Amino acid sequence: PRNEPVFDFKPGSQERADVEKALSDLRGHVEEIPCVIGGREVFTGNTRTQVAPYDHQRAIANFHLASEDMIKEAIDTAMVVRREWDNTPFEHRASIFLRIADLLSTKYRPQVLATTMVGQAKTVLQAEIDATCELIDFYRFAVHYAAELYRVQ
Repeated sequence: PRNEPVFDFKPGSQERADVEKALSDLRGHVEEIPCVIGGREVFTGNTRTQVAPYDHQRAIANFHLASEDMIKEAIDTAMVVRREWDNTPFEHRASIFLRIADLLSTKYRPQVLATTMVGQAKTVLQAEIDATCELIDFYRFAVHYAAELYRVQ
C-alpha cells in the first residue's frame, strides 16, 4: 500500500475549513469518557479532569476511573473476545481494519485532527502526520503484511 497522503491545509482549502469547524465544535465542550467493558459504557462517578496542555484552565475531558473489580471484569471479557477475534476469518478482520482506515481518511479525519491538536498541543501538520496518517497507515499496512504472512505460511 501507499502511505496516506499528508494534506497541506492551505488557506481556503476544504481540509482546512473542515478542521477549523471541528476545532470550533470542541470549544466549550468537555468530553465525558466512560469506562468501557465488553462494549458497555460505565460511568462510575469517580472522575478526573483532563486539561489542555497549553491552557490548564481549559477542561477538555472528564474520564471515569475503574475500580479493581471493573478492571478484572474488563480483562476477563477481553480474553473471551480475543478468542472470538482469533477465530474470525482473516478476510473479515482485514475488512474491519480497512474500513477503519477509510473512515479515518475521510469522515473522521477532521475530528481526529482537532482532538489531537487540542489534547496534545500539536499544530495541524503535526497532528496530520502523527495521528491521522500514522494511524491510517498502521491499519492498511497491518492488513497488507498480515495477508503476506498468510500467503507464505
